[in-house]
Amino acid sequence: MSDTDGERPSRPHAASLEPALVIGLGASAGGITALKHFFSNARHDSGVLVALDEQDRARWDKDQLAEGRAWLARAVARRSLGPYVIQAAIGDLHTRQPRDWAQIAVLYELLHQQTKSPVVALNRAVAVAETDGPQAALTLLDDLPLESYPYYHSTRGELLRRIGRPADARAAFARALELTHSDPERRLLERRIAETTEATRER
Repeated sequence: MSDTDGERPSRPHAASLEPALVIGLGASAGGITALKHFFSNARHDSGVLVALDEQDRARWDKDQLAEGRAWLARAVARRSLGPYVIQAAIGDLHTRQPRDWAQIAVLYELLHQQTKSPVVALNRAVAVAETDGPQAALTLLDDLPLESYPYYHSTRGELLRRIGRPADARAAFARALELTHSDPERRLLERRIAETTEATRER
């Protein structure tokens, strides 16, 4: 789950509603180190992208997670709340069950205040979908300038699928597929397109 583009410090996981944990804009070294430790090593299975909720947590490196939390605690203790530290805190919340989506949404709002990034706003909408429902999240996506960003379209596709609009969801997933260059993400999107195509036929 990585992206080194400094202008886009966070991105949603393709074709699912889970914000990825990526290195964004500068803050503390402790936050950077903590963030790196929250990457899961169970993200792929035989070359197929695995959504966070579908991953086998027994395969996660528990020592790595513990070290990441220790780095995060040290960064917070120094009152360092820059973008790296906020993203690390979000990463930590994503590794816990149940996930505190309300707190994740709050942290993304704080991150957006610092970065003004539309991708951060997109990630906040993902969290809002879990607290207030997919329709509320879709409303938040309407004015985001992310037409060329594949994760914008895959997120819209998932939200549209959730509210029972499979034809529109399929079109959004197809647009995301046109824009993505990652083979694992392409395979996941192709699966979503097949699922929504079947759902459209059944209506």
